[in-house]
Amino acid sequence: MDDDDNDDGGAVAAAAETGWLGGMMKTLNKKINVSGQAVLEESDVRPILEALKEKLVSKNVAEEVAQKVVDVVESNVVGSRLESFTRVATAVTRALEDALTKILSPGRNINILQEVEACRRDGEPYSIVFIGCNGVGKSTNLAKVAFWLMQHGMKVMIAACDTFRSGAVEQLRTHTQRLGVELFERGYEKDPAAVAREALKKAKEEGCDVVLVDTAGRMQDNEPLMRALSKLINTNSPNLTLFVGEALVGNEAVDQLTKFNSRLIELSPVGQTHKIDGILLTKWDAVEEKVGAALSMVYISGAPVVFIGVGQQYGDLRRLNVKQIVSVLLK
Repeated sequence: MDDDDNDDGGAVAAAAETGWLGGMMKTLNKKINVSGQAVLEESDVRPILEALKEKLVSKNVAEEVAQKVVDVVESNVVGSRLESFTRVATAVTRALEDALTKILSPGRNINILQEVEACRRDGEPYSIVFIGCNGVGKSTNLAKVAFWLMQHGMKVMIAACDTFRSGAVEQLRTHTQRLGVELFERGYEKDPAAVAREALKKAKEEGCDVVLVDTAGRMQDNEPLMRALSKLINTNSPNLTLFVGEALVGNEAVDQLTKFNSRLIELSPVGQTHKIDGILLTKWDAVEEKVGAALSMVYISGAPVVFIGVGQQYGDLRRLNVKQIVSVLLK
């Protein structure tokens, strides 16, 4: 899996200077009469901030998140002392880039390989639970993660804890046979929490490094299935809970993630809050410039995007490149 996090950030500034932001700044400069050093006022930047919000929304950024970005940019540039019109563009560009980068880089830095090694030293398998709505590609992307872990020398077991949907176990069996990994399953109409617990016990006995837990796809408003999911997580305390969502659906995915996270928190036992730790965005290769769902989902949940799916093959999994996303949003 490629990791492009170290790309040159100069491309971001270039996108802003030559793209839509640069064009708006030229228009703004013609409207502002500033001579010598001057303090930039709210009325000076209001036109570009309004256009900025519209542009972000057009790229699938949720409206409330777009407003947050605009507010941050405004607070950073209003009151700045500028020497020329060029500095207006520079100040807005830098404030915007900084705001977007901070949102896409939340506090927790998830390094799965390091966390797996720590569990391995303690003699325990590392567990990842995959959750999300119906039809977003959980099982397929779980298989991609399994392939990625195997490339890094990990022994993987996949646990079939979708005991609700007909054909779910068979779908996983096809993946495990192709990958050459063990499938733990107990069929259908079983308690998913109990199946996961048994899988973790067997994985420890067999010296598996990682257990990937598949769960039933469910709509965020399906209370019985949400309670079953919460029970699985509360009972087994996975090391990582990944929300799998489609990059294409934009604000719908934000709503799904928000409700999943809220219910997991509400159904957590006292003193042991469980929530979504990270995000896996599928169909990233089809979003083109509408990358705003990533920004919105990270802002709403505080969880980082751990992986993006970029194709149908097992190797089509990538890390999110924050600099590239910022560059596209500024383009």
